Amino acid sequence: MKQISVIANNRMGLVAEITTLLAGHEINIISLDAESVDDNAVVVLTVAEYEDAFRLLQSMDDVSVISEDIILVKLTDKPGALAEVAARFKDAGVAMQSMHIIGRGPEQSVVAISAERASEARELVEDLLIS
Repeated sequence: MKQISVIANNRMGLVAEITTLLAGHEINIISLDAESVDDNAVVVLTVAEYEDAFRLLQSMDDVSVISEDIILVKLTDKPGALAEVAARFKDAGVAMQSMHIIGRGPEQSVVAISAERASEARELVEDLLIS
């Protein structure tokens, strides 16, 4: 699966612009995380129609659009579950680029992980992968 990051100058209405653009082309958003850091904004999305969404977001003014492969894992929803996964990466010397909780149920959570050395990263969480 792929994740899209939109990086822009922080401005009022950026999330509205992105979501309206995608909705206008009937692109379903699976997950969205928006953060601002100083004068910058980062919006991280997973979508059902990746290629179309990526192309549309690139057409926006004054934004940079980045694509990353992500690994989806299912974790038991308990204290320490994220720490256990993060430790696997640390112990193997594989740097995580991002980790997002994208779904949470009463007993399990779905987490998206982007990491360097993708094939090695997948092996580290093979027992937790969502196919």
